[in-house]
Amino acid sequence: MSKIWTPAERAKTALLLGIPDEVPTFELEFQLAEKLFGYPLWDERLTKENYMRMSDVEIDRAAFELAEKYFRVYGDKTAYDVGGSAISGDPEKDARPGLDYAIIPAYNPDWTDTDSPATKAFRKHLRSFVGDTRLFGGHGDGTFAIPSGSEMYEFAYSIADDPDSVKEKAHKMALEAIERNKRQRDAGMDVALLCSDYCYNSGPFLSPQMFDEFITPYLHMICKAGREDGLFVIKHTDGNIMPIIDSLIDAGPHALHSLDPMAGVDIREVKEKYGKRVALCGNVHCAALQTGTDEEVRQSAEYCLTYGKEGGGYIFATSNIPFKGMPPKRYDFILDIWKKMRKY
Repeated sequence: MSKIWTPAERAKTALLLGIPDEVPTFELEFQLAEKLFGYPLWDERLTKENYMRMSDVEIDRAAFELAEKYFRVYGDKTAYDVGGSAISGDPEKDARPGLDYAIIPAYNPDWTDTDSPATKAFRKHLRSFVGDTRLFGGHGDGTFAIPSGSEMYEFAYSIADDPDSVKEKAHKMALEAIERNKRQRDAGMDVALLCSDYCYNSGPFLSPQMFDEFITPYLHMICKAGREDGLFVIKHTDGNIMPIIDSLIDAGPHALHSLDPMAGVDIREVKEKYGKRVALCGNVHCAALQTGTDEEVRQSAEYCLTYGKEGGGYIFATSNIPFKGMPPKRYDFILDIWKKMRKY
């Protein structure tokens, strides 16, 4: 009798560069839940501003209800049967199979409040629904990302005028991320999703030399600690990563995401050069999903599965996230392609 794999087992095997029975899938975030299922993956009651005024019983109930929604969206075809009643009030949406993700982006209900009782209650209830069949992902980065607006000038001046203070801040940020990830692990996180963006379509916001001075050592600290603490580590950044890809891999994540084709990152090339050193996630063309033709979308998804899955170590995903404004039918379209091509 052949082994029956869980989505979690598929993800673990892929992240360890092995070959599961089929390619797993996940997304860093899923913004189409309301369109496809009838409800957002959010509960305002669980933001810090609001839960501080709630009793423990009220927090627990709200966390349970949010966890149930997550399970219906991210679970398998049986997910919509949980609880025995409809959530959206639309029978067609309530009867829609879940996404069957191997890694559920189980972020804290208030994204800025990682250690909140709402987060812990939410993950506890979600775990009660899925058992060990899914991995939970959480925000885990603590490195400098592309500064926004006027902060870019301030960051550039700081590097030029006082590089030692920048390194001190980077070291402090990394230590804080490591401790935060330990707490998140204790609250049920399995995968640290490192989501600081480093690159534009033209390349990294720092030169490769400066990247190795101000980011690589601290990214390595976070990845090393995460591995030692029993976490899987996936490093995300959009844009053209090719000038710094060796540094990213040397830092020690289990996988790279998103392998952005809009920035010229070719999964075939990355797989051939680095596929024995790091697992790969993503590369389905997000711009094509929103504005391209069906044929362009099909070609992108098939290309990713053809070259990403070869030899194992691949998780199917878009090159960013399924974002608001993306036609839901387009996302269903690539999932249909995944279902046809996912088996090894």
